[in-house]
Amino acid sequence: MSIKSLIINPGSTSTKIGVFEDETLLFEETLRHSTEEIAQYASIIDQKDFRKNIILNFLKEKNFDVASLGMVVGRGGMLKPIPGGTYAVTDALVKDLEVGVMGQHASNLGGILAKEIADPVGIPAFIVDPVVVDELMPEARLSGHPDLPRVSIFHALNQKAVAKRYAKETGKAYDSLNLIVVHMGGGVSVGAHRKGKIVDVFNALDGDGAFSPERAGAVPNGALVKLCFSGKYTQKEVTKMLVGNGGLNAYLGTNDMREVMKMIENGDEKAKLVKDAFVLQVAKDMGAMACVLEGKVDQIIITGGIAYNKSITDELTQKAGFIAPVTVYPGEDELLALVQGGLRVLNGEEKAMEY
Repeated sequence: MSIKSLIINPGSTSTKIGVFEDETLLFEETLRHSTEEIAQYASIIDQKDFRKNIILNFLKEKNFDVASLGMVVGRGGMLKPIPGGTYAVTDALVKDLEVGVMGQHASNLGGILAKEIADPVGIPAFIVDPVVVDELMPEARLSGHPDLPRVSIFHALNQKAVAKRYAKETGKAYDSLNLIVVHMGGGVSVGAHRKGKIVDVFNALDGDGAFSPERAGAVPNGALVKLCFSGKYTQKEVTKMLVGNGGLNAYLGTNDMREVMKMIENGDEKAKLVKDAFVLQVAKDMGAMACVLEGKVDQIIITGGIAYNKSITDELTQKAGFIAPVTVYPGEDELLALVQGGLRVLNGEEKAMEY
């Protein structure tokens, strides 16, 4: 019997939803919210009823009966660090999303909205692999100073989804494989997947690892300290230099790798240098994760929006392909990844995790 699902992925100024029958998308929509609409609310959580009503009204316009759903799945938010998996949305989970135990972010609304829509029709609500998934081995948490621990914040949803996709396509169990997964989008994360756990990963938000279209990644510590105390910048300005205006933005004034490749085609030597540095840094991260896995790597998987650029994936394969064969899954289909996580529970492939 097929299962219909509503998938909810809230962003800062939009709520993306999709309705699926099993893994087949029936329809999707990005419900956009104006700055004026959002400005009416003092906090993200205060937007809950506003966004819920927009979702329900849209479904009504599509003549879709909510009672026909088998589950609702929301994007996971800034919860406390948890292992990867599909989680039933409980009162405790909702409470931590409302409080924002790891910070306030629009994704916190995902689980809350899922439960609000699911409860009245008596169906389960889930979240899947939020950005705070933390499966780090103990030694990966040490940075070099106890006041500066390494943390696990990365593209957990897509990394787990493509790793499980590769396992399924090759007829193997995810927890039997050692994989290096490279996500390249607005941020870059490179993770070591050992037997179903991401035991080490570069912090994709504001931490270590390669620079990306918008983030500076690991910069020289001493120079950063001097810059912070130079008196030229506020804390907010420095943070923006590292997250948002770093990486490609800082060097070339664009966060679009496609624009960078056009610059290179037009003979821009600086653009080529920056692109080459980007590829080198990502490849070095892949090499580091090969060491984490002690050289026993079954496959390298490259994913994210930049993975559509064949020349970059080819260059990464040339630099790191000696480690293991490379599979490329371009893009990141978050709606599909969320529905797959819920279906694995309802179909008995996995048990729902308890928060």
